[in-house]
Amino acid sequence: QVHLVESGGGLVQPGGSLRLSCAASGSIVSIGAMGWYRQAPGKQRELVAEITMIGSTAGSTAYADSVKGRFTISRDNAKNTAYLQMNSLKPEDTAVYYCNANTRSLSGWGISWGQGTQVTVSS
Repeated sequence: QVHLVESGGGLVQPGGSLRLSCAASGSIVSIGAMGWYRQAPGKQRELVAEITMIGSTAGSTAYADSVKGRFTISRDNAKNTAYLQMNSLKPEDTAVYYCNANTRSLSGWGISWGQGTQVTVSS
């Protein structure tokens, strides 16, 4: 079983920054990719950013248009951890942010989710 634990959320003023962390633990053989999603009240969960962890495209990233140029996803394979650096935050970035990972365990590949961390951007 794979566990994802997010940290780093909180309250920040518009224009401020936050850094989210997502650490994966458990029976992990390898992690193919990790990503961050968010869900605002009354809205569907949406992909924010994702990063490939292994293979020939390791380190490649993708971002939602709404966060390009403001958010940066990065990885630390040795720690099975992904980070989301969020700069120039806007009130519309307010949401619960969820970590997601495509992991290989002894029982095969699967998708895991973290419990979510609240990000609130408000003055």
